[in-house]
Amino acid sequence: MKSHRISATITVIALALTMAREQPALAAGGTRLVPAIGTTRISETEVGADEIQAHELAANPIIRSYKPAKPQRGPNVSAQVGRRGLHTPDSNLSQPFPNTPLPIPAVRSSKVSTTSREATLTVEGLNFRDTRGANNGNQVSADPPGQALCVGNGFVVEVVNSVIRVLDSDAGSAVSPIQDLNTFFAYPAAMNYATGLAGSNLIDPVCVYDPDHKRFVIALTTLGVEPVSQGLTGKNTIDIAVSNTGDPTGPWTVYKVPAQNDGTDGTPNHHCTTDGSTPGPCFQDYPHIGQDAYGMYISTNEFDLFGPAYRNAQVFAFSKKELADHPANLHLTLVENLTVAGTPGYTVWPANSEMGQYEQRNNGTEYFLSTIAGDGLETGNPTGTNNKIALWALTNTSSLNTASPALRMRSTLIGSRTYIYPPKAAQKPGPAPLRECINDATTVTNNGVGCWRKFFGTEPAHNEQIAALDSQDARMQQTWFVNGRLYGAAGTALRVGGRVQAGIIWFQVSPEAEREHLSGEIEKQGYVGLAGNNLVYPAITMGTNERGVIGFSVIGTDYYPSTGYVTLDHDGRVGPVRIAAAGAGVSDTFSDYVVYAGSGLGSKRWGDYGAAVSDGRNIWIGGEYIAHSCTLTEYLAIPFGSCNATRRSLGNWATSLTRISLFGRD
Repeated sequence: MKSHRISATITVIALALTMAREQPALAAGGTRLVPAIGTTRISETEVGADEIQAHELAANPIIRSYKPAKPQRGPNVSAQVGRRGLHTPDSNLSQPFPNTPLPIPAVRSSKVSTTSREATLTVEGLNFRDTRGANNGNQVSADPPGQALCVGNGFVVEVVNSVIRVLDSDAGSAVSPIQDLNTFFAYPAAMNYATGLAGSNLIDPVCVYDPDHKRFVIALTTLGVEPVSQGLTGKNTIDIAVSNTGDPTGPWTVYKVPAQNDGTDGTPNHHCTTDGSTPGPCFQDYPHIGQDAYGMYISTNEFDLFGPAYRNAQVFAFSKKELADHPANLHLTLVENLTVAGTPGYTVWPANSEMGQYEQRNNGTEYFLSTIAGDGLETGNPTGTNNKIALWALTNTSSLNTASPALRMRSTLIGSRTYIYPPKAAQKPGPAPLRECINDATTVTNNGVGCWRKFFGTEPAHNEQIAALDSQDARMQQTWFVNGRLYGAAGTALRVGGRVQAGIIWFQVSPEAEREHLSGEIEKQGYVGLAGNNLVYPAITMGTNERGVIGFSVIGTDYYPSTGYVTLDHDGRVGPVRIAAAGAGVSDTFSDYVVYAGSGLGSKRWGDYGAAVSDGRNIWIGGEYIAHSCTLTEYLAIPFGSCNATRRSLGNWATSLTRISLFGRD
């Protein structure tokens, strides 16, 4: 890799900031029972061959696989005031949005270190080839991976769209096979190539280890699919698998929580629509998971599944003790329709903690953080900028261990440094054989003249370009609670060396949740930027000694898509950028290209989030990068598109997992 010796610092601010008045308390929207559907375990399945299969070339399965396209959303539609479980807005709160766009912060570039002295292990994680080949190849091409990672009891569980594997946390070696999530969660195959029938669409996996009960918990959103037409049925669930013991290679119990929230299957009616007026199902997007002493919490972003609107954030709350006991019927408490300062909650990320690092006040409190920039469609913020973040506190969480939980959610705004909707991440040029194949009209293949004939019956335009990668928006990307402080990180536009690029803003928050009042202040915060390169999808975790890590992907002039990190200490000092896993080439996956993904997407999906967790001894980070590269000549060799068994014809993403030791250092 290229060495950088750029003299610079990362801005750190330590201020007590003005707070907006808190949002009134919200009672939970109701508790219901969810039956277990049985047990599962990670089992060996056959790996499919490399050949291209007809159904994977149909537009619908390919677009469906990497994420259901959200409809074109119109003006924000908030929940109706007075409906059961509404988080009622307060008209006296301070203005949540700036009147005009805020200026892009200008920061000095971080230094880059060519050594990673804290990193004691880095391994290549799951990749596109693993996903596409699982279950005898009865999978669809999936992008982006969505990095789920949980560590504990000597194990590392990694889950992506749409496979799972367990590693040994000491050696980093696999202790389970790779299994597809459709089979693991007891659904038909994602695509049965023998019959042409499609299975359910499982997206956005998340994972957490419960150190108090030694249980691993995986959650994701599942969208029902009509097997023949491959259209969405309208039914969707939050699926949960909890390990029956501390060994994730053993049995797990599975629960499927109906989540269309249209009044059917025991769900509340959130009045989602198909066209702004006709009733239709809701859809729970982007689930994320956290825990406190008593509960496990899954937050989601609720959209109309077939209609124009974003609704609000939701929180699905469960008793940790009950989950660990894997009962025949599990209590679910839904905290509905979250708002802050009159604007819908969006990506309200629940905090995670090590054992014993929980807020015990108010009979148990779970904290959340979120930003309120958005893209103008979810939050209503038309500027894509802000200098406030939202603090949330769910109190009386010990009541989750009773027959009638009585949870209360509060929210408030806290002043912060400016953050801005970030730009796309341009890639360093390099070989991209799928792109070159689509553009090729001269190579002789067994399908005819032109490599494009391997994929298409009708000749496409031969003008595909190397894609700029999605830098996400400015939503919160992870939240961690330790020693009474909350830590969070988000993406932002930064001006580094005179150039606007994607970077990171991080926060250290001191929360105060009293019985009738919520307040907080940002004690420290700062930016991380790297000249000539983009830092995207940050994930932050702090150890009990208040030394931590922010992990991210590095993309730009000097680096093919790589994974990296910086260290962070209790005084807010940030270390140099360290490359954990250096990228080997260009992102070259189907959703990079207009012929597959359509021109409306604007850029290739990336991420869709990273991960950082502490196991009490080490911090683990995981994220997306490009582990291998090949030329068009190598791509054309038999088996086609395999490039020496490093990729599949339609994609080449990979993940990396890095173990970082910060404990015991002065």
